[in-house]
Amino acid sequence: MGKMIYGFIEKIYMFFVELLFKIIRKDLTDKTRQTFKEFLQFGLVGVSNTVISYLLYVVTLVLVSKSGVTFDYIIANVVSWVLSVLWSFYWNNKFVFKKEEGEHRNIWAALFKTYVSYGFTGLILNNVLSVIWVSVLHVSKMIAPIINLIINIPINFFLNKIWAFGKK
Repeated sequence: MGKMIYGFIEKIYMFFVELLFKIIRKDLTDKTRQTFKEFLQFGLVGVSNTVISYLLYVVTLVLVSKSGVTFDYIIANVVSWVLSVLWSFYWNNKFVFKKEEGEHRNIWAALFKTYVSYGFTGLILNNVLSVIWVSVLHVSKMIAPIINLIINIPINFFLNKIWAFGKK
């Protein structure tokens, strides 16, 4: 059932990708087509990761805010980040950036690179943006991480594709 649903989503998605390429009058190479398919898969993993991350963030925020800590949303962001990156790594390794036959991948090196790449977007960039949203622009602590997704998703995809899971 899951493969059937994914196949349906992929067909609709690729229809629009192909339409876009026709509109801009560019050739859609097999390599580019594969990158767009990986981006879709990455996005689907990302949806599950976002749900997990946000639930962890809210639960941690509620628990930590009771202690009176000023930057409770930073602590919640770190906790949700550590656990959700592990979730994301597992599914990206299994579903998105699959090993090709005969390819050797050092799983620990890939995990380390994933934490480093998500460290930039998930910890540094998210926390800087969150301080701006919450402390400067007075956006809700519950909404700030959702706004950050718009910036982080494309950056994370290319860092994972090229560096963390990239072929040597």
